[in-house]
Amino acid sequence: MNQDTICAISTPQGMGGIAVVRVSGDRAIDIVSTRWQGKPLDQCDSHTVHLGHIIDSQGNLLDEVVLTLYRNPRSFTGEDVIEIACHGSTWIQQQLVSTLIDAGCRAAAGGEFTRRAFANGRLDLSQAEAVADVIASQSQAAHRVAMNQMRGKFSRELSDLRDRLIHFVSLMELELDFSEEDVTFADRSCVIALAGEIHAVISRLADSYQAGNVIKNGLPVAIVGQTNAGKSTLLNALLHDDRALVSDIQGTTRDVIEDTITVGGTMFRFIDTAGLRDTDDTVESMGIERSWTSLERARIVLWVIDATAGESEIADLASKILPRCEGKQLIAVINKADLLPTAQSLPSSQDSGQCAAQLGCAVKLQHLLPQGTRVIAISALQEGDVERLQQLILDAAALPAVGEDAVIVTNARHYEALVRAKEALARAIDALHMGISGDLVSQDIRETLHYLGEITGEITTQDVLGEIFSHFCIGK
Repeated sequence: MNQDTICAISTPQGMGGIAVVRVSGDRAIDIVSTRWQGKPLDQCDSHTVHLGHIIDSQGNLLDEVVLTLYRNPRSFTGEDVIEIACHGSTWIQQQLVSTLIDAGCRAAAGGEFTRRAFANGRLDLSQAEAVADVIASQSQAAHRVAMNQMRGKFSRELSDLRDRLIHFVSLMELELDFSEEDVTFADRSCVIALAGEIHAVISRLADSYQAGNVIKNGLPVAIVGQTNAGKSTLLNALLHDDRALVSDIQGTTRDVIEDTITVGGTMFRFIDTAGLRDTDDTVESMGIERSWTSLERARIVLWVIDATAGESEIADLASKILPRCEGKQLIAVINKADLLPTAQSLPSSQDSGQCAAQLGCAVKLQHLLPQGTRVIAISALQEGDVERLQQLILDAAALPAVGEDAVIVTNARHYEALVRAKEALARAIDALHMGISGDLVSQDIRETLHYLGEITGEITTQDVLGEIFSHFCIGK
């Protein structure tokens, strides 16, 4: 790792009330002292805050600042770290970084501060990755999961697994040293039970990735239906923004429009799609093809049905939509219900048969929709109706509650390593049941240890580290 003293702006780009410039490295105190007017930094204790001035290389006053000093190893990076809070002028920020570089700093690369924290043992690799997740979190659930990982909850669970596996493999290999004496150091039934317990924990962590990925990236919800059913109106109502164009002209939406919103602490990615119909328009046909693609990758599908549509029109669309909804949560949203004579007596939500009868739909929805399909009658123009639909979407998501101590895997790299560890341990368990030689069992256990070590960074490569930290913002 390059040992230069580095600096970067750690607050977002643009002008604000204040900005923070971070400096880290062995020469941080010496370099900043050449541009600092205030209490001598070599006389300041760690974790202290000081008011003073920053000057440029010609001695001109640049800004009045607040400087915070962290001495090694009690800092984020494990090195001497100085954070300078200046006024938020973009010119001041640029000049401050420029004068620090002139004094001997190097501009930090993306994620270089966190990479140094990892290299200096302040964080393991999974905790370092969680730092980026905390910064990027857009919902309460995502923030809580990322904070748990950054505080080391996930790392401690993996460390416990590794300790138990190391004990396991040491017993197996000790037996090999005394193979001629036919000595047994571990009862096979106890070893199998121990391996089964560890396998169950690894499986639980791997299985949590499906929910974790949704918590981190948002649950995809596709809004599909025929043209002019009110899909774009519904998207705008859900987002509380005029995100999509709304028109009485059929085929207004010709591409996929996507945006996110947090409902009940969970982030959803709503995807408005082109109206589904037969058309000779080349551009609209491309948009319809993308609609089918969006439906395939959605976890929840909102099929928006025009309450005034005829039976044949709805039945024809059902034959195309429903086969693609297998394994997904389907919500039939009967829109424009306020235009029907029976609108005044509509209950909040009901099963498909009641909807068909009360709305006067010619089509019998109960014969079309799969059992368990949620059905709701709304007007996308009514705020109360949209709020009821949001609650129905939240119920359909059925995500696990994220407690203070919950360990949920959200990182694809971690998931892949856990799956491989689980497979290797399963081979070891099978070998134990079959009475296969301990050296072969030991090999599978060591492979399990290898994959768990990849998660925390005990086993890694520079290429992997470069890929991970390249996605961090500069200044973190």
